[in-house]
Amino acid sequence: MSSAAPGTTYGPVPSRRFGRSLGINNIPPKVCTYSCVYCQVGRTVQMRTERSAFVGARGIAAAVRLGVAAARRAGEPVDFLSFVPDGEPTLDEDLLCAIRLVRPLEIPVAVISNGSLLSRADVHEALAAADHVSVKVDAVREDAWRRINRPHRRLHLEAILEGMRAFAAAFRGTLITETMLVGGVNDDEEELRATAAFVGQLAPAKAYLSVPTRPPAEPWVAPPTDAAVARAYETFRAFHPRVELLLGYEGDAFASTGDPVTDLLGITAVHPMREEAVRRYLGRSGLPGSTLDALVEEGRMACVTYGPHRYYLRPVLRHPKERKH
Repeated sequence: MSSAAPGTTYGPVPSRRFGRSLGINNIPPKVCTYSCVYCQVGRTVQMRTERSAFVGARGIAAAVRLGVAAARRAGEPVDFLSFVPDGEPTLDEDLLCAIRLVRPLEIPVAVISNGSLLSRADVHEALAAADHVSVKVDAVREDAWRRINRPHRRLHLEAILEGMRAFAAAFRGTLITETMLVGGVNDDEEELRATAAFVGQLAPAKAYLSVPTRPPAEPWVAPPTDAAVARAYETFRAFHPRVELLLGYEGDAFASTGDPVTDLLGITAVHPMREEAVRRYLGRSGLPGSTLDALVEEGRMACVTYGPHRYYLRPVLRHPKERKH
């Protein structure tokens, strides 16, 4: 998320999902339909569900053109134009017009939304104009949804889920989902199976599982255990084949560095690996089995058991506030 003023851009910033993305802030800070307990920019200051004009499509498009020009002068590639403000981008009634006005730049457009207004036809139309849409699916059962997302009182979960289903069925671009796992809220087996089953119905290009890695809006929020992350990954994989983790290790997750240990750490930041697969990888790389034990001992890799298998993955990054306790 950004801390830029509305009507401005920031970046390009690196992202595994969008390459080098120029962020677009089309909403004033913390104007949202949700007040998520894990939000890294704090509690929502203005809860609303009605759309309105904030900056204006022409002002947004002008800022984007300036941002792209500055990036190109600096030799920085821009892979995506991403609407990812400090609030819910679909609250901007000028979103559709803004997307159309930046089309002449011939750069793909992404919108990162919580999906809470997708039951509205005008929001559906606006998001359908993008090339890439990410929607939040943290929980699909009422109690967990209310506890983690703290929605506006006018929102109804079933209408949101039905809006997502309809959008997924009609959208011709790339749809991804993101599920934030919060320890003790939405990471038990029952909640995970319900959420994973719904995500499977949407059939996104990727289903991302993430954890809080920065100081959250509420101090009690904590990431799940490494074992819970592994359980979540396997549960989602049972319903959808394309699942990836976002554990805070964005840097070189897909880069081949030529260093097999660095590459292994990158792979396991995205996909937990079974023990036999890790040992085969180390063998092919000419590294002894003791390498794995050393990575665990150094805290660079976590080993957890789920079902009949042992898995290795990058340990969950914990934000500085939590590490003080």
